Amino acid sequence: MLKDLSVFPITKKWPAQFPERIQLYSLPTPNGVKASIMLEETGLPYEPHTVNFSTNDQTSPEFLSVNPNNKIPAILDPEGPAGKPMALFESGAILVYLADKSGMFLPLHGAARYETLQWLMFQMGGVGPMFGQLGFFHKFAGKDYEDKRPRDRYVDESKRLLNVLNERMQGRAWLMGDDYSIADIATWPWVRNVYGFYGAGELVGIDDFPNVKRTVDAFVARPAVARGLEIPKRPPA
Repeated sequence: MLKDLSVFPITKKWPAQFPERIQLYSLPTPNGVKASIMLEETGLPYEPHTVNFSTNDQTSPEFLSVNPNNKIPAILDPEGPAGKPMALFESGAILVYLADKSGMFLPLHGAARYETLQWLMFQMGGVGPMFGQLGFFHKFAGKDYEDKRPRDRYVDESKRLLNVLNERMQGRAWLMGDDYSIADIATWPWVRNVYGFYGAGELVGIDDFPNVKRTVDAFVARPAVARGLEIPKRPPA
């Protein structure tokens, strides 16, 4: 039985061609691809919709009806808890939700569950915000500031976080050892962005963190990751 999603205003701007599938509203940024990679990894059926920043889609009333914080990604699941449709925002919350829904990439109980969530929170509270500020001061408008102390603050903190990750990955395949998890899905797109899109590899001394680079290479070699990194397609410039 198909769910009626018309009660959700977001579907007026982004109509669901397949309303029985999870609806994804996103863009391929380090935060946005967390959701698309997770959906690709789990195989949960979904329909992606591009939230175009250049036309301020993220501040439209329809998008704000799902995420009042006007950030991507967001999802609308027609088969949410108790079979009722549910909208959800915040990439970390989405990862936990999809992990529990699919039974994949997050232990259901026990110490390993909380240790995985610990590393997820490490990304959410540290890696994402700090690397994002580094990108602002190195690549975007902040690069024109004559005072380099703000940039250097985030360079130093990014180096510290990369060192934490490098030590964690010594002798490990993934953050939780042999088990690939939502902590990896959250973390490695951001690390990749530092020396990829941001072009700050030399600034943070990325070659000093070989375990980090090895893990990023293994991450992007996963077929589901390769697909998820390009979903949804960016709008034409």
